[in-house]
Amino acid sequence: MSIQPVLVVDFGAQYAQLIARRVREANLYSEVIPHTASAEEIKAKNPAALVLSGGPSSVYAEDAPKLDPAVFELGVPVFGICYGFQTMANALGGTVEPTGVREYGRTEMSVEGGQLHEGETNTVWMSHSDSVTKAPEGFTVTASSPGAPVAAFENVGKKMAGVQYHPEVGHSPEGQAVLERFLHGVAGLQPTWTAENIAEKLINDVKEQVGDGHAICGLSGGVDSAVAAAIVQRAIGDRLTCVFVDHGLLRKYEREQVEKDFVEATGAKLITVHEADAFLSKLAGVTEPEAKRKAIGAEFIRSFERAVAQAMEGHDVEFLVQGTLYPDVVESGEGSGTANIKSHHNVGGLPDDVEFKLVEPLRLLFKDEVRAVGRELGLPEVIVGRQPFPGPGLGIRIIGEVTEERLDILRDADYIAREELTRAGLDDEIWQCPVVLLADVRSVGVQGDGRTYGHPIVLRPVSSEDAMTADWSRIPYDVLEKISTRITNEVKEVNRVVLDVTSKPPGTIEWE
Repeated sequence: MSIQPVLVVDFGAQYAQLIARRVREANLYSEVIPHTASAEEIKAKNPAALVLSGGPSSVYAEDAPKLDPAVFELGVPVFGICYGFQTMANALGGTVEPTGVREYGRTEMSVEGGQLHEGETNTVWMSHSDSVTKAPEGFTVTASSPGAPVAAFENVGKKMAGVQYHPEVGHSPEGQAVLERFLHGVAGLQPTWTAENIAEKLINDVKEQVGDGHAICGLSGGVDSAVAAAIVQRAIGDRLTCVFVDHGLLRKYEREQVEKDFVEATGAKLITVHEADAFLSKLAGVTEPEAKRKAIGAEFIRSFERAVAQAMEGHDVEFLVQGTLYPDVVESGEGSGTANIKSHHNVGGLPDDVEFKLVEPLRLLFKDEVRAVGRELGLPEVIVGRQPFPGPGLGIRIIGEVTEERLDILRDADYIAREELTRAGLDDEIWQCPVVLLADVRSVGVQGDGRTYGHPIVLRPVSSEDAMTADWSRIPYDVLEKISTRITNEVKEVNRVVLDVTSKPPGTIEWE
């Protein structure tokens, strides 16, 4: 399947990745590129359309981000947003200037016809001080607001349009529909970026990359590694070996989930190494959060190294499968595609000449797309619907020393919380719900006729789109009551359940 990308040109916007996500939600493949890309570089990517992002600058500022004006001569559909809208107007002969009226936040915009908007008014999210006061020749003004005489314009013949507001944010309720009207209607693009087509493309890409070679994949039990492994297994069959390190810091039934559900769904070859005792010995007496992370990371290196050696026995393994997602690619920059496992994956102790070529089948995808592809490949919901879980596992959800007894307490409480949230149908509304054991704290309680001194459990349900920011989830009180009652009744060492209602920022999602 040949893919023409919709390129999101980034002018320093905080929402560039979000725009790319919204394009994907319109079933079109998108990539983020810097505004410094030349017209020739953009042309070489054979784009289906361009979306010019917002940005914090004024188009007239000396150091303002610029776009190669030849881009507008490529014959490619273009949609401008906020700063991108102003850049487009300025480059095509329109006028941009300060009107003396700034608009920030929710704004009522008057609609004056055109292809993009419906109704007489739209509620939109503005963030600008300069405004377009005159549209370029040949463009029709289709909306205005108190601070933006030209809040939207379009030239359907040239397949160009733009808006002053941010259609990509949830505060613009009609924003996604507006973006889709441009992409599907004005630009005439067919919505072919679907889970079925994506899965087919990724499997074929892996077949081409790996050829007759062998690969290994480190399974964590999480969504990303499971879907990446499923794609590679479809592509190369039993020439893939998955390795799973049980470090003893997993949640209840997680090892069984990987060993049974994943293997049954994919038929993949799996090696499990049981390393709980080794990890617990390294964590004995350790209470400082960063020291715990380092101890877990160092021991994981040793464990993974043993698993890799077992997986490589009798095979010349060239490829390492990794669950890199598109946001990782954007934030870290493009890599060479080849990595030394020691330096790039923190797996020390292997011979210096052991070098793997990376297979990253998910590097084009956002998290929601990964889940959709996993479902398309037949992975069970218990895997593809799994909440994000930290690499150090429950080790950083125990405040204090990590012991087997404390892990068992936390596993039981965590399992109850997850079971009740699922039963209440809240899994799709919650990004994740860390359950934290305050192991070094005891609070007084009364159970039966006696006084108790048990541990508090903290529930940390959060809602987020990308984990960069998060808000605490408003769980119905009756669900919270069930969780609290069950935990205090069924986990005898716990006599108090509390709710963390801190947003991010200032708080992080995890406690440690």
